[in-house]
Amino acid sequence: MPFRKEPPYSHGTVGRSAIVLVNLGTPDAPTRSAVRRYLKEFLWDRRVVEIPRALWWFVLNLIILPFRSGKSAAKYASIWTRDGSPLKVHTQAQAMLLRGALGERGHDALRVTMAMRYGSPSLPEVLDKLKAEHCERIVILPAYPQYSGTTTGSIYDAVFAHFKDVRNVPELRMVKHYHDHDSYIEALHDSVLKHWEINGRGQKLVMSFHGVPKRTLLLGDPYHCECHKTARLLAAKLRLKPDDYVVTFQSRFGKAEWLQPYTAPTLQQLARDGLKRVDVICPGFTSDCLETLEEIAMEVKHDFLQAGGKEFHYIECLNEEPSWIAGLAEIAEQHLIGWPTMMTAAQREAEKKEAEVGRERAVALGGR
Repeated sequence: MPFRKEPPYSHGTVGRSAIVLVNLGTPDAPTRSAVRRYLKEFLWDRRVVEIPRALWWFVLNLIILPFRSGKSAAKYASIWTRDGSPLKVHTQAQAMLLRGALGERGHDALRVTMAMRYGSPSLPEVLDKLKAEHCERIVILPAYPQYSGTTTGSIYDAVFAHFKDVRNVPELRMVKHYHDHDSYIEALHDSVLKHWEINGRGQKLVMSFHGVPKRTLLLGDPYHCECHKTARLLAAKLRLKPDDYVVTFQSRFGKAEWLQPYTAPTLQQLARDGLKRVDVICPGFTSDCLETLEEIAMEVKHDFLQAGGKEFHYIECLNEEPSWIAGLAEIAEQHLIGWPTMMTAAQREAEKKEAEVGRERAVALGGR
């Protein structure tokens, strides 16, 4: 297979640095057809579902997509906003605010954008655009604090697959995780305290993370351990006792055993045991989405109240909280060390002159 055509280039063009904030993805609309397209791309990823391909093709195309697309579309419709999918809206806002925060820190020669692993704007589309803008250095920053092969690993796959067919590959830096980064834990801490100051404090704090099959843990995926470390650090920052909080895992799919304890059954049991008020936070999600707004704030809330609970308080994701944007900037900045992302006026003028000299020399030698 031939390499893809390189974008137009002129000698003396100055290479730029860039950051791509990558989130999971979302359907383009809360409709059956849009959700079906999204689910097909998402669930066909071998990182997400490791069942043998032939068997999984049959299950996915003849059972799951025909029956699940409509139900999922209705769920998306229940949380859809005037501006679109909450996850996409928040991720776009985070990228914009991150650009501003890094600019305030002096990184004024830096391109910051966002992409989705599944759906649009697609990661290959964004990487091609950055290449056309002469970005020679790119940081891939997943929106997932905890590493899992099903999420961050899949982003790596997409990046490597994209550049496999590119002749002139830019320098790449891949952020693996920041589950224990001080700035991330501080932002979570601030979020919880802010909620408690406004709404009071519940009897127990439930930290619900997205689930993955238990076999991934047994095969060496660090996700389970990183979730628990995040929980321990947040609990310590909040000065919680062991009985003040519990870690759970949500979003099960299929009949196989997933990481436990499961969120919904745990909340139901807490209610049956006499717990009247609970606060729930989802530290594994940096943007509110279907799994937080519909699954937790609606479905799990209903389960808790039906089981005898009286007050269910969902603590929103970090979204555009100033402390999180500052934390995200700090995380990004640490992965930009050594790259030219800031310039003084004198440096800009010198670079401009150097580029012009380089262009003239190239033209003299027959270049463009």
